[in-house]
Amino acid sequence: MIVAIAASAPAAQSKNLKNMKRISFFSITLLVALNLFAKEFYVGPGPDAHERLQEALILMEEGDTLIIKGGYYEFEDGLSLDVDNVTVMGEGMDSTILDFKNQQSGAQGLLVTSDKVTLRDFSILDAKGDALKVIGAKGINMINLKTEWTGGPKSTNGAYGFYPVESEDVLIDGCVAIGASDAGIYVGQSKNIIVRNSVAQYNVAGIEIENSYYADVYNNLASHNTGGILVFDLPDLPQQGGHHIRVFDNKSIDNDTDNFAPEGNIVGEVPRGTGIIIMANSDVEIFNNVMSGNGTVNLSIVSYGDETEDPNYYPHPKNIQVHGNTYGPSGFDPDLDTGDLAKALYDISGGNMPDIFWDGIVPFSQIILGQPDEEKLVIDEDNASFLTIKPIKYMLGFSNPTNTNKNDFSGEIVPLRAISIETF
Repeated sequence: MIVAIAASAPAAQSKNLKNMKRISFFSITLLVALNLFAKEFYVGPGPDAHERLQEALILMEEGDTLIIKGGYYEFEDGLSLDVDNVTVMGEGMDSTILDFKNQQSGAQGLLVTSDKVTLRDFSILDAKGDALKVIGAKGINMINLKTEWTGGPKSTNGAYGFYPVESEDVLIDGCVAIGASDAGIYVGQSKNIIVRNSVAQYNVAGIEIENSYYADVYNNLASHNTGGILVFDLPDLPQQGGHHIRVFDNKSIDNDTDNFAPEGNIVGEVPRGTGIIIMANSDVEIFNNVMSGNGTVNLSIVSYGDETEDPNYYPHPKNIQVHGNTYGPSGFDPDLDTGDLAKALYDISGGNMPDIFWDGIVPFSQIILGQPDEEKLVIDEDNASFLTIKPIKYMLGFSNPTNTNKNDFSGEIVPLRAISIETF
């Protein structure tokens, strides 16, 4: 129904105006009341700090703020939060330090299972499992936080530093992640995501977006990881078909840490010295990044190669756009001992490793008939070497089954839209 307010009689207009004023007055009154009743909790270091902090996390109500005073906190148990629309803040990531090195219980340092939560300005060290896990949140802000395993890269470190999953409107801003045995900053099975202004170092994967929709990853530094930035889509998960991911204005440089993932982990296949990997995602735009100092390859675009019985899974990347990036040295120290990527690329290239590698694998029907235009890889780069495999020649054992002419993949760049998330 369309109501033509402009056609109302003067009396009706006056009545509508009065109702609008009443609604506005009520809304303002409600906001003021909420602010008046909102509380601030303070917790400081000292005896029973865990009990006092966990009690405060339980007693908080919507609109409240918990301030964790500067100091060093040593915990033997994990923490949890399940209250909507609250803020938990420290006095700086180098001032408020939550240390879990003696953790005896709990699968993570801090678990959040509520909506519209802001966490900021503190550190989580040496968690038994994941440092900060968020499940099913509709609105989560992680700002100026740090997660670290201080003993250096080890397979016994927790898997994830920042670990929001199955969530919406995810913001990770100004954070630092060090030493995770899977990914320092990971967002999985989520949508509407921004990861920006953050640093990921000495992790297996620095930053990973997995099985997610609508993400912007920008202004980050990923260095001294095994692999800098990963955009993956995997089978056998409730949310698949990752798409609409923009990776831009990042530095993925000097990723030179040997892979220390526990055996059986998918990122255990990532070779040391990888800048950016795109695997099995659709609608990905990679632009204005710096990729340099990556001993295996700066940029890889690949299909998922393992067997799967998931009938809904599509293992091939499509509509990947690469443009305006800066490439420095790469391929000078390929990791031939980890996974198949580096070994295959080294053999196919004769050791002349390219800046950009596409494995060329597409469905069999597309091998015969060609890819649809809307699914093709598009490259617009001036100073980057390139290599892809010609599937038919490769399968038939031809001596030179590769294509190094990136001009064959030129085309119109159609920018993806910027991501916006709900603020609170």
